[in-house]
Amino acid sequence: MPQKQGKERITIYDVAEAAGVAISTVSRVLNDSPDVSEKTRAAVQEVIDELQFRPDRTAKTLAKRSTLTLAIAIPTFTTPFHNELLKGVRNRLQAIAGESDLLLCDLGTESSEDRLNAFLRRGTVDGLLLSGVPVTKKLYRDLQKLHAPVVLVGHHHTEIDCFYWDNDEGAKKAVDHLTERGHRRIGMIRSFTDGHLQTKRIEGYKEGLEAAGITYDPELVRSGTTSKHAGFSEESGYEAMQELMDTAPDLTAVFASSDVQAIGAMKAITDAGKRVPDDIAVIGYDDIKTSYFIGLSSIAQQMMDVGERATEVLMRRLDGSLEDPPIDVIIHPTLKARHSTDVYRDA
Repeated sequence: MPQKQGKERITIYDVAEAAGVAISTVSRVLNDSPDVSEKTRAAVQEVIDELQFRPDRTAKTLAKRSTLTLAIAIPTFTTPFHNELLKGVRNRLQAIAGESDLLLCDLGTESSEDRLNAFLRRGTVDGLLLSGVPVTKKLYRDLQKLHAPVVLVGHHHTEIDCFYWDNDEGAKKAVDHLTERGHRRIGMIRSFTDGHLQTKRIEGYKEGLEAAGITYDPELVRSGTTSKHAGFSEESGYEAMQELMDTAPDLTAVFASSDVQAIGAMKAITDAGKRVPDDIAVIGYDDIKTSYFIGLSSIAQQMMDVGERATEVLMRRLDGSLEDPPIDVIIHPTLKARHSTDVYRDA
């Protein structure tokens, strides 16, 4: 590998770029740290030799830092879903990382990729957890420029460590639960956006109806008008439930795309003088902690566990102990049946 031209000296960043590793990995090799696999050590050392790199005092002390700078980029950190994910990240960092700084990047629901790039341009991070954002070809190229490990949560990519959910399977389980209790008029509360997550949950809803011999009626799929959190909010669930009750007075059950929407729907039902589950059964999605305490049936996604597992993979990539091909983990949601669906209808 020829030495770069037009530069007075080679830096640790040049070595990291050429070796395809994080600068923290290079500094560990320079300091003979045991937290690097022999395969990685040999590859980095080869680049060091070929570039004729001579570390300065700053580079030699990088590996001796006790603090890592990690980042998590998510659509929002104010929803219960992402709160649970962040708890898992925090728990695992406290257990295995010692001192570490965790930077939060709120991507929002619009122009997420642009916001992420702007965030990454502001400074170097040792590792990144990216949640809720599909990785396009352009974004993948931008992430490669980090020369730091990235773990993707909520979407699939063949070249990046990823943890993602089977959303159509989860939605079908919710509808199966309702049809098994004799419900035939089942509405769905969706978000007003058409992202991958929402599309898959609508597909699962349709599959559940079809399995029970129920004809899909698009009039029974409604979203609210409140736009915050892309429509995954209590307000949106309340508004959508009002529309459903007006459109289909004979409705006996509703599947909401999130627990917060389901909570809003339950409020709309009781405000209309009806009872849950006697008049209308309700099931949500995510299984946030509140659902357990209010008796809301839900589809569990194990967000805290996923946060912990994703963080562990990130840390193992950082210390060089994980060199296998990209981790590819699909999470199969599970049903949590509670009071809000605890009624059987006569067939």
